[in-house]
Amino acid sequence: MNLDRKDMLGIEDLSRKEIEIILETANKFAEVTNRPIKKVPTLRGKTVICLFFENSTRTRTSFEIAGKRLSADVVNVSAQASSVKKGETLLDTAKNLQAMHPDIIVCRHSSAGACHVLARYLKNTSIINAGDGAHEHPSQALLDMMTVMQVKKKVDGLKVAIVGDITHSRVARSNIYCFQKMGASVAVVGPPSMLPCSIKDMGVDVYYNLKEGLKGADIVMMLRIQQERISHSPFPTLREYSRHYGLNNETISTLKKDVLIMHPGPVNRGVEIDPDIADGPYSLILSQVTNGVAVRMALLYLFSGVKTLDI
Repeated sequence: MNLDRKDMLGIEDLSRKEIEIILETANKFAEVTNRPIKKVPTLRGKTVICLFFENSTRTRTSFEIAGKRLSADVVNVSAQASSVKKGETLLDTAKNLQAMHPDIIVCRHSSAGACHVLARYLKNTSIINAGDGAHEHPSQALLDMMTVMQVKKKVDGLKVAIVGDITHSRVARSNIYCFQKMGASVAVVGPPSMLPCSIKDMGVDVYYNLKEGLKGADIVMMLRIQQERISHSPFPTLREYSRHYGLNNETISTLKKDVLIMHPGPVNRGVEIDPDIADGPYSLILSQVTNGVAVRMALLYLFSGVKTLDI
């Protein structure tokens, strides 16, 4: 039940078998959440540093909760409170942290490839990518996969439609890799200004019309507009974007009766998704958050070097 690799940098590098191992391990840890005492001794004596250079609620909190439920010592470091504000480079920061002998560094950074750099230079510490620029967000894709499999029981043959700001979305990239490796077909939907020119090279179907892109979809994943990565608005107004690409009751009435609605968060209600849909019976948004803890427990365990699964 262990992976033969030091670091977790992205879904692109994983095999289907490795994804299945992570999900199987996460399912074992999911049961811990329902216990009166939500703590197991699996990583007792291990140290996890959460090194976040971007804002985060779900990812950072769930990694911290995951580490603590595994009995690891968890240290949180944010860019605002680190020596990066004094001019220290990412690599120097990481090397100094490694000198304190942590077992795992969970890193989020605004630059694509930042976690790969850390993995290359930090030989004695496992690196887990918690999101690097617009590149990948592997743990998000894994928790999304776990959530779908809980309901659908399988992924082979399903159609997944990912809607919104594909250009700037690391979640979209990781999910495209993950769902394709597990046997699903993937469509991306959005305005031309928010779809990269090379997106077809990933083997996806591309649609600029929302209703056409959602036809036959089993899973609809809505994405927020990544305002922090956009210097010039790619559409006239948010109202205009919502009118053409927002998920509402009219749009959902044309979809399959058993369609599942997902969103990695944070949700911008009334923009990419109406409140009635986000809180409705098709929505798996909060299940995604719940499963995020189990998936991140699995990743911390699998990349900790611990061989015994003590739960």
